[in-house]
Amino acid sequence: MEQLTGIPVSSGIVIGRVFRVGRAEQRVPHRHIESDGAGEELKRVDLAFEAAITDLQTLRDRTREELGEEPAKIFEFHVGLLRDPSLRQPIRDRIERDLVVAEWAVADEFRSVADRFSAMGSEVFAQKASDIIDLDRRVLDQLMGENTSRLATLNEPVVIVAHELTPSQTAGMDRSKVLGFATDIGGRTSHVSIVARAVDIPAVVGCHQISRMVENGDQIIIDGDAGTVIVNPSEELVEEYLKRQSQVSSYRAELRRTAVGEAVTTDGVSIKLLGNIEFPDEIPSVLENGGEGVGLYRTEFLYLTSGHEPTEDDHYQAYLTAVRLLEGRTLVIRTQDLGADKYTQEQAEEPERNPFLGCRSIRYSLQNLAGFKTQLRAILRAAAEGPVKVMFPLVSNVMEIRQAKMLLADVAEELVEDGIPHGDDVEIGMMVEVPSAALMARAFSSEVEFFSIGTNDLIQYTLAVDRGNERVANLYTGASPAVIQLIKSVIRAARRKKVDVSLCGEVAGEPIYTMLLLGLGLRTLSLVPTQIPLIKTVIRTVTIQHCERIARKVGTFDSERQVLNYLRDELRKIDPGSPGGWTAD
Repeated sequence: MEQLTGIPVSSGIVIGRVFRVGRAEQRVPHRHIESDGAGEELKRVDLAFEAAITDLQTLRDRTREELGEEPAKIFEFHVGLLRDPSLRQPIRDRIERDLVVAEWAVADEFRSVADRFSAMGSEVFAQKASDIIDLDRRVLDQLMGENTSRLATLNEPVVIVAHELTPSQTAGMDRSKVLGFATDIGGRTSHVSIVARAVDIPAVVGCHQISRMVENGDQIIIDGDAGTVIVNPSEELVEEYLKRQSQVSSYRAELRRTAVGEAVTTDGVSIKLLGNIEFPDEIPSVLENGGEGVGLYRTEFLYLTSGHEPTEDDHYQAYLTAVRLLEGRTLVIRTQDLGADKYTQEQAEEPERNPFLGCRSIRYSLQNLAGFKTQLRAILRAAAEGPVKVMFPLVSNVMEIRQAKMLLADVAEELVEDGIPHGDDVEIGMMVEVPSAALMARAFSSEVEFFSIGTNDLIQYTLAVDRGNERVANLYTGASPAVIQLIKSVIRAARRKKVDVSLCGEVAGEPIYTMLLLGLGLRTLSLVPTQIPLIKTVIRTVTIQHCERIARKVGTFDSERQVLNYLRDELRKIDPGSPGGWTAD
């Protein structure tokens, strides 16, 4: 039995069998097969080689077109190596002779060839060894990537274990067959964490070595509340977790039953709770959990889950579906938040060294106008079918919001000229996610009709902590007095100009912060749908006067530890007795 502690990012407890999603850089399994399975492994090798050759030919052709004939020759050389029978045949021989899986035969043979080149002592041959290692990874990516494609066709419930998971992997899998996630890397606001919460699948990230410790079929427990992962647990431990699982499930079911109706404090103040979504098919979950609409539609998942830039019709159909499902309720569409992701960095001729401080979000959109205008056209077209608000992400200066508004106006004029129906009363807002925007909120309030405070990035940029880095996860906290001061200043500036303000970061879904946020003056929160019932329960237990007292007290603290300890104490006073206690920072 092995037990690891990671970062709990999606609550719940699951017990199941491991389905390991591998990468070529990870440990290759040394597993034996039955003699009648050799034929299937040989077929896998041939398919992996051919797929790698096809990829290399595409790279060769693109390089020839962009850089010329000479640079393209390196890929031609690689294609020749993969077609060489003297490289492929020994791999086939190993499978038939030693009865090992294709991955092991490929890795072992490529390593042997690379070692022989390295031993020749020449710089030229050392380069050949480097080429062999590169080809090894390409072929292994094809072989081990099969696990990725199999995520969409799972035939039994499994727990996914991986070094990391991409948005396309998490979005493309058969969710009805996925019990939970555990990954080596990641933080509370990484893509896999956001998606796991959105689809209500227990997950623990930042486990460091979990993908190296398991094999397919191992029994595993994921405790998404405590951040615990247990591999091959004892029977007694399984029984204990089954009981806890039943208690948590019953409690969450009861919360959902009471989620119907408004979120109103005991002194009669109504709070609007909206849902954060990545895909339109999450909207029923928002409504079932008591949400009043969508406060954040993350449209970049249209790009991240398809691997190509969506067309205007792709955008339009997605937004139209959302509008129709909401039937007149609030829909806030955030424009593409791209630039700091693998999708755009892998397409870049020269990836940025620090993309989170580079050309991302609104900056990326303003430098890629064709794609940006395509999205804006689709948003305005969908707005003809129902109420839509448009929101621009990561705005850091006034000129950015003015440029974005000007483009939106240009697109509206084009639609008029083309005779295409569109909404003409779309509200314009911006996310407040960087300190410069928070500090200049008074100036921005003259430019927009609403603010949405995005605490995920606001915390990251205020505290200089990478929100996806598990090594500094303990430093990433919404309880920072600096972050709280910025939130407070934004709310104050919005009030002066009568601009609506909401908060849509992960902090909105943490019960420990609910009273503080209400006390600071927020009356609209947007959060993961499954978190709505719990936050609604807190709201229905407090008074605004009490919350304001809490906010004033928090304003006297100078450390996050003081803030968290105080907020925990206040929350315990109203704890209705959940089996696992309140989820806290």
